[in-house]
Amino acid sequence: MVKLTLIVRVHDGLPLAEGIDTDKDMEVDSYKSQAKNMLKRISTDTQQSPRLSVESGKYTFHYLIQSGVYFLTLTDKGYPKKLAYQYLEELCGEFGRLYGPQVETVTRPYAFIKFDTFIQKTKKLYLDTRTQRNLSKLTDELSEVHSIMTRNIQEVLGQGAQLDNMSKLSSTLASESKQYSSKAKDLHRQALIRKYVPLAVVICVVLLVLWVRARFYG
Repeated sequence: MVKLTLIVRVHDGLPLAEGIDTDKDMEVDSYKSQAKNMLKRISTDTQQSPRLSVESGKYTFHYLIQSGVYFLTLTDKGYPKKLAYQYLEELCGEFGRLYGPQVETVTRPYAFIKFDTFIQKTKKLYLDTRTQRNLSKLTDELSEVHSIMTRNIQEVLGQGAQLDNMSKLSSTLASESKQYSSKAKDLHRQALIRKYVPLAVVICVVLLVLWVRARFYG
């Protein structure tokens, strides 16, 4: 059963549309936060998969990327992967037809919230996997569905945490490198001072003596 649907812009995580459930479910709300966090993590992955299923507890996230947009749904773990991606494909096609050119220009969250009407209508078609319509879809071949990877939410979020740690470590190293460079310059300056100041003093004394002799004994 489809529990949640989110449509999010890839490059900045801006939510564009959402399947609004009239029956509020606190558990699903918590999964919504997890979904947004997961998409944020995945967007930093240079080898992000265009389609991925991620298991989390008794549910599974399924997402696909099309034209810079994430289309994500949350289903029961036992829900057929093929139907989940058929559902996302239908949303993707209609959303692209209606709003494709506008995706990169919008700045406010949920700019296409009216798309919920289509989400709800399509969602109803996929609620029961035993309908003749869905049974026939299960026998159809959806391109690449067999090759779509399934991962665990801890693995995905953990990888994101590692990327964050690497980024922080890189920033720390850069900062420490700058500090080291600054200290090295100070030490070099001090070494030059210690090396040449005595010589400069001697030269000044000699010049002063010569000047005094010239001034008073010349």
